[in-house]
Amino acid sequence: MQKIKVWDIPTRLCHWLLVLAVALLFATGIEGGGWMECHARLGLVVVGLLAFRLAWGVIGSTYARFTQFFPTPAAIRAYLQGNWRGLGHNPLGAFSVFALLLLTLAQTLTGLVANDEISFYGPLYKLVDSSLSIKLTGLHHELAWYGLAVFVGLHVASIVFYKLVKKNDLVTPMLTGKKEVAESDKDKAYKGGGIIAFLVALAFALLAVWGASGEWIPKPPPPAVIETPSW
Repeated sequence: MQKIKVWDIPTRLCHWLLVLAVALLFATGIEGGGWMECHARLGLVVVGLLAFRLAWGVIGSTYARFTQFFPTPAAIRAYLQGNWRGLGHNPLGAFSVFALLLLTLAQTLTGLVANDEISFYGPLYKLVDSSLSIKLTGLHHELAWYGLAVFVGLHVASIVFYKLVKKNDLVTPMLTGKKEVAESDKDKAYKGGGIIAFLVALAFALLAVWGASGEWIPKPPPPAVIETPSW
């Protein structure tokens, strides 16, 4: 057996920052009140992380690319039959990754136009009708508890299952980037995902954050000043 590099630094960093950000979003969302401003800022952080991961999934290193681990029916069938061989995400793990990315993206997009009808308004609230904003706010809450929370729980449970039952540690490689493989696979370390690709993905992430922040939306004109007669 020999250890080779499977997960690059940007993939690992994005993964763990997303874990931390989502956990804090749940905490601040539950607390509400004065924590909603922090909640909104964390939402923009998640927008940036998701945008980076989507870009990195196209131009990143070998095992970070979506095409490398997309869960096709043939790949899932081979995995269930015990015939799948790979170093990145297995087909069922890949399905979990795509589901979590899509749920987090939906959660973020609905949050950008949400409002609590009191003091909190998402940065893109003005782009939708008020009644639609209310509906999407309800969907935002439902996705959090009946979608994202459930899938996160299943994701964690599967990691524990692989560790205890299959004796396959999935956490350590995502921390160190290295995975223990057979001697015959020693030449399969990841390739690509250099500095140019990183800068492109980072630029895409920053552009997404700026777009989600609503800074580009024209500000309403100030109210007209009415002069009161001196008499």
